[in-house]
Amino acid sequence: MCAERVASRIVPWVTITPIADKIHIPDEELSGLASTFGIGTVHEWRHLPDGLMNVNWRLDAEAGTFALKRVTDVPLERLRRNLGVLEFLGDHGLPVCAPILASDGSAVAETPSGGYCLFPWAAGEHIPGASLTMGQAAALGAHIARLHVTLSWAADGRTLPRTPESLAVDVTSVERAAEKAERLSAAVAERGGATAFDEEATVALEARQEMIAAYADRLPADEVPVAPYGWTHGDLQYRNLLWTGSELTAVLDWDRVAVRPYAEEVVRTAQVQFGGADGFDLERVAAFVGGYRSVAPLSTPALEDAVHRLWWKRLTDFWQLEFRYHKGDNSFDELFTQDEALLHWWTDRLDEVEAAFTSA
Repeated sequence: MCAERVASRIVPWVTITPIADKIHIPDEELSGLASTFGIGTVHEWRHLPDGLMNVNWRLDAEAGTFALKRVTDVPLERLRRNLGVLEFLGDHGLPVCAPILASDGSAVAETPSGGYCLFPWAAGEHIPGASLTMGQAAALGAHIARLHVTLSWAADGRTLPRTPESLAVDVTSVERAAEKAERLSAAVAERGGATAFDEEATVALEARQEMIAAYADRLPADEVPVAPYGWTHGDLQYRNLLWTGSELTAVLDWDRVAVRPYAEEVVRTAQVQFGGADGFDLERVAAFVGGYRSVAPLSTPALEDAVHRLWWKRLTDFWQLEFRYHKGDNSFDELFTQDEALLHWWTDRLDEVEAAFTSA
């Protein structure tokens, strides 16, 4: 299952840039990591451009082919806990790749540049957006339901902590969203509209402030989402899913395992998989949710609540612009443009989108 990974349909293998030209690991550090993980001499390494937050490489070494990941945005103790659940999931038939353990028995090796984890190279390809067939969309929903059920078994206090009896999630107020938009507008103005993207951001921020004011009465009523909730993956999107033919062969990147409403993960996964600049593929959304509900119960009120909360979160969140204008990172500009178009499409069709999520 975890022997070979082929290219994404978006980024063919031939476009992968050699690490020396893209992201560099000092030879001494790479050699130390190879020794720590016991994989022998590394003959070749290449940066993998599909990841968004953390950095990934393919390593061809004496012991085989591996995926190396440097994690900088999750506390390493939490990362160790999260990776510790993979053996349990694999033993219960889930398509996951357990990490290679370091010489000290840990799944994470620490260096001055961050925490590293290593995995066998996984079989399959990343399939973006609506390139999934209807059957694959339904199968993906069923896989996620089985994942949630199995994670609930792992919440025994040893593999994972027990699920808490109550749950609250942050809801951005109208005032806080307006303040964020104003701060970002000021940051864009300071640049003097130097680029076409700055001009796009200026227009988008003005439109967003108008939308927030117009839909202020749609603020979620409280911070307590509709149950059920439990342990979830946290980032189920096409870059973290590998398919071989019609079969899902690996679920990757377990950095963000946490307790959430199950419906939240279902709705977010559908949004990032089947939503784009042209809107939602509502037919595939319905098939995906139907696949989930064929395996695990998920009530209509829970789905309605999750759809509402995710739409409000997208309406009041500006994280891609915060990366650009507060952190100097332009990596997410294209994603902002796509998500902004989806937000407007979604806002114009709130009832239609909700119906797609709850009709199955």
